[in-house]
Amino acid sequence: MAVALGKRVLDSGWIAARSTEVKLTGIQLTTTNPPSVGPKSPWMEAVVPGSVLATLVKNKVVPDPFYGLQNEAIIDIADSGRDYYTFWFFTTFDCKLSADQFLDLNFRGVNYSAEVYLNGHKKLLPKGMFRRHSLDVTSILNSEGSNLLAVLVHPPDHPGKIPPEGGQGGDHEIGKDVTTQYVEGWDWICPIRDRNTGIWDEVSISVTGPVKIIDPHLVSTFYNDYTRVYLEAAVELENRSSSVAGCTINIQVTTELEGDVCLVEHLHTQYLAIVAGKRVHYTFPQLFFYKPNLWWPNGMGKQALYNVTITANVEGHGESDTWNQLFGFRKIESSIDTKTGGRLFKVNGQPIFIRGGNWIVSDGLLRLSRKRYETDIKFHADMNFNMIRCWGGGLAERPDFYHYCDIYGILVWQEFWITGDVDGRGVPVSNPNGPLDHDLFLLCARDTVKLLRNHPSLALWVGGNEQVPPPDINTALKQDLQLMPHFQTVIEGGGKKLPVSTALSDYLDGTRIYIQGSLWDGFADGQGNFTDGPYEIQYPESFFKDDFYKYGFNPEVGSVGMPVAATIRATMPIEGWQIPFFNKVAEGYVEEVPNLIWTYHKYIPYSKPSKVHDQILLYGLPTDLDDFCLKAQLVNYIQYRALLEGYSSHMWSKYTGVLIWKNQNPWTGLRGQFYDHLLDQTAGFYGCRSAAEPLHIQLNLATYFIEVVNTLPNDLSDVAIEASVWDLEGTSPYYKVYEDLSIPSKKTTRIAEMTYPKSTNPKPAYFLLLKLYNKSDYSILSRNFYWLHLPGGDYKSLEPFRKKKIPLELTTQTFITGTTYEMEVLVQNRSKKPDPSRHSTDQNNFVTKIQHMAAGDDDYDSTSELQPAITNPQENDDDWTRKGGFFRSMSRIFSSETDGNSMRVCEVNGSDVGVAFFLQFSVHAAKDKYQEGEDTRILPVHYSDNYFSLVPGEQMRIKLLFEVPPGVTPRVILHGWNIPGGHAVHH
Repeated sequence: MAVALGKRVLDSGWIAARSTEVKLTGIQLTTTNPPSVGPKSPWMEAVVPGSVLATLVKNKVVPDPFYGLQNEAIIDIADSGRDYYTFWFFTTFDCKLSADQFLDLNFRGVNYSAEVYLNGHKKLLPKGMFRRHSLDVTSILNSEGSNLLAVLVHPPDHPGKIPPEGGQGGDHEIGKDVTTQYVEGWDWICPIRDRNTGIWDEVSISVTGPVKIIDPHLVSTFYNDYTRVYLEAAVELENRSSSVAGCTINIQVTTELEGDVCLVEHLHTQYLAIVAGKRVHYTFPQLFFYKPNLWWPNGMGKQALYNVTITANVEGHGESDTWNQLFGFRKIESSIDTKTGGRLFKVNGQPIFIRGGNWIVSDGLLRLSRKRYETDIKFHADMNFNMIRCWGGGLAERPDFYHYCDIYGILVWQEFWITGDVDGRGVPVSNPNGPLDHDLFLLCARDTVKLLRNHPSLALWVGGNEQVPPPDINTALKQDLQLMPHFQTVIEGGGKKLPVSTALSDYLDGTRIYIQGSLWDGFADGQGNFTDGPYEIQYPESFFKDDFYKYGFNPEVGSVGMPVAATIRATMPIEGWQIPFFNKVAEGYVEEVPNLIWTYHKYIPYSKPSKVHDQILLYGLPTDLDDFCLKAQLVNYIQYRALLEGYSSHMWSKYTGVLIWKNQNPWTGLRGQFYDHLLDQTAGFYGCRSAAEPLHIQLNLATYFIEVVNTLPNDLSDVAIEASVWDLEGTSPYYKVYEDLSIPSKKTTRIAEMTYPKSTNPKPAYFLLLKLYNKSDYSILSRNFYWLHLPGGDYKSLEPFRKKKIPLELTTQTFITGTTYEMEVLVQNRSKKPDPSRHSTDQNNFVTKIQHMAAGDDDYDSTSELQPAITNPQENDDDWTRKGGFFRSMSRIFSSETDGNSMRVCEVNGSDVGVAFFLQFSVHAAKDKYQEGEDTRILPVHYSDNYFSLVPGEQMRIKLLFEVPPGVTPRVILHGWNIPGGHAVHH
């Protein structure tokens, strides 16, 4: 029986060997002498997709380069020569075709070139990391048995050398090729020894009939008030047969209803006669949609996606080929804002304040997977981010990456493979004309556009990082990526308007702007000067000041990124557990001196002598690794919350957006990250999550004014703000309610100045809790908790506060589906509540109500304390679990803790009164015995919040989502500043 039409991914069964250790030719390997893994064989199990180095690490041929200093034990390609990292990859597959079927062998990414042998026949994959290869192997297929496939992969032509001092992109030789540039090392990563050589993206076989569908192009066109939308679709068809093909081409648009039920929105059919061996372009008539569900970025609305299916049917054959794509109706516009000078983005007519970050690659050994991509992107959505910038020294990201950005509503800024450091602006200056082969660069760029252009999350193309491409490449990209007439709301740069066509087939994209570089045209100073940054620790109040950053859109601003202690122990030997020395220097500043392993892993200190006093020492001298990392998390939270709150404070008046450098690390680095390479979040993750809420209450740390940031499209009325100060003794010396407020949309509103700590006898360190209420139902629209000290002071009084034993009650409910756990933990601070009438006898009903709710009085319904009201129209509680790919309501199973009861209540004993400070959940594998330094964490875990604090009487519901390895029982532990050793919540 013939194989079914469609694609089959070849992602298992691969083996590999170093080319110099294989004495057979490709013809021999794929005919008479197929290889196998054995004791005396050079062949080993391979990682595909992945790099050569990933395969060597998997088989323990080399140590893990991301552990400790082990990368130094691996020979660099500059010293070994290219042959050392030239590898054979081998696999087999079965495929039986009928007489009128065809088979393609597809490589979506090979670095850098390859020779392909199938059943004794040789084909070439030309140079270029970012190009697809599709080989018609119909005539050489063995339809009666196994097909033997061998691929000889060659490294980049110019892998370069690593100077003793390191540097940004090594000696910059890598820039001569069209490949990723970070692999020679940067100030945030060590050199990648094989320069990412390998079959780094998907390999597949695809079966078609006589007519093949090639790279369809989908565009949505809006008119008037966004209620009338037209879908345009163009497609290329190839007749692979030796006779004229009578082809009926169909386009169908469906939307998913409940379960597996789909509603057909549109269906159109067209007949074409295609000459033998020829390709034709066809553009469907516009399909009209009235009030379709629109695709919105995270925080602005839901990510509505329609399934578009294009099918080719051939007379006498039947279905010949089919293509599917999730597609979102949305329009992205961009221009330079006249008020701020920053680049302004609009989605579906609504301006969007950009808060996001920079991205390199998911893994430095290119062990890319849908599962990890989903975690990566969901983490960004969890932080309330709305944009990721794919930095030019990294990858043209993969369709799987974009798929999850579509799902979670993350806009993507995609750069091409140019960086200032490597391409003409680095030290030493090199490659001023970019890569050697400009035609190859453009071929890869055009193929990348075709690969990614149908994703609604893709927002803009950018020529390079801190540099523009060479003039001929830049001109070609401007021409290739010119906008269709309907999208030309602004002619960028004031230049001559290019001639335009209305035919979709004449455009490579046509819907997204092209910006020549990351420092041009509304980004940084707009003129290409190095005006992004800074990249180091700051005083939290600095982010709010008018002189912090001069320009309207900052594409890179970075800071610290220390992970938790468990990650240090898991990624470094005991020598790496030594915390920095704190050396006193001039003017009372401190210089941190880290150990050699931290230095190798690019640690950024928490001090900047002459500029910023050490922020960790504000909490006292750390005693050991656990103490240092805990205090680092306190700083991480404050630092990144303040960064985003500072920019949000000037939303639209001074700034249009900010991107943090950077969100994550492709290795075990110690800077610029909100989650580490093992996928555990830092406290900075949750500082960002708080600050980037669509509706957010905050304290301006420079002026001490309470502000409300409303990025939503609607005004808010009849809201109230509660501000309460709490001292370390558990009393509230300051309490204020602001009622009957109106909050305009798309604006940051100044409410009132905090008069504490200007009052008499203020505490040296204190807590501030801000809440924004909806008065109609007492629901909390936003909640923000600060720990603060007096000007010129510190947090050292928090050290004895650790000894306080605050009583907590934790009510846990667990849902299990297969190996996936969903948990809800209601955490309540049970310490003695202040008298609700302590502050004033002249109180209205609203003030009395919320005070009694906070005090936990039985006569008052306090359920509004459990969860903030839904202010983000894109997300509710069900969305939060649904988007993780988990927990369909029909398949939930209650976990029986005791006697079939799914509820479990436990207590943390204590008799002191006060704030339960800096509470953090973690999930571990339950074991009877533990070895020192053993990493028992189950990762990743998605938390609805973490590193949170509760004032006396307050309660909060925390949700956890995670998968458990087979045979492992999870153990959930609650840690806290004043919960020494942690407390088991679930076991």
